[in-house]
Amino acid sequence: MIIHEQEEKFNKAAESLDEKPNEQNMFNQFLEMYPTEWKQLKITFSKFNRSKQFGKTIPLPKPEVSLRKEIRVWLKKQQS
Repeated sequence: MIIHEQEEKFNKAAESLDEKPNEQNMFNQFLEMYPTEWKQLKITFSKFNRSKQFGKTIPLPKPEVSLRKEIRVWLKKQQS
């Protein structure tokens, strides 16, 4: 369900672009259109980093890296 909602947001962001969607302009458009979701991603990452116990690390990608990866996957789906 979350993935479906994310795809809808990417679709809306792509539709609002004047040029062909690419990773950078989709990233910028997503931040502009969905500041609340972006803020929530950063909060989740920050909480996770503060909650790690010493010596026990579970890698969590930074919000920028995570969002860009999701955009890349979405763009590949659109091309096929």
